Amino acid sequence: MSHTRVVVLLGSLRSQSINRRIAETLRDQAPAGTVVEIVDGLGELPFYNEEIDVDGEAPASVTRLRDQVGVADRVLAVTPEYNGTMPAVLNNAIDWLSRPYGASALSGKPFAALGATPTRFGGKWSHEDARRSATVAGAHVVADIAISESTIDREDILAEPEFVGRLLGALDTLVSHRVEAQPAA
Repeated sequence: MSHTRVVVLLGSLRSQSINRRIAETLRDQAPAGTVVEIVDGLGELPFYNEEIDVDGEAPASVTRLRDQVGVADRVLAVTPEYNGTMPAVLNNAIDWLSRPYGASALSGKPFAALGATPTRFGGKWSHEDARRSATVAGAHVVADIAISESTIDREDILAEPEFVGRLLGALDTLVSHRVEAQPAA
């Protein structure tokens, strides 16, 4: 049986963050035929520096990230928002994945961003920034996915069946997305 492999890039390093819990819910409740893998170790990546990314000699943590994303069928960023933008750890991961120039691990991959934060806008700007950055890195952003959820005054949004249903619907949209072939130049 063929599986669709979705890798999740987490924007939060906290072990019990709501976004990690969202990613774990997607992993644990993914429908048959879909495998969701959470990328661990984003906090171990050095900040992107072209001087240490030469001739295939990238740090081991970077090679693991590129390999894991490279064999994935889809990429999902699950992230909060820090000061109106995506967390540095997510931005840094996308920077590493975008290199070497012309060989981005994100190239051609369907990509989406979603998540929750205890702010009024639920991470909207972070998700927009992640999508924009992934687009520049060569990913195909799936425009039909927009879950930027505020957790203000909500005890546990993952106990809300409607919210979990929206998450699983977003996963299904990402998995079923087909990238249209570009015409030859």
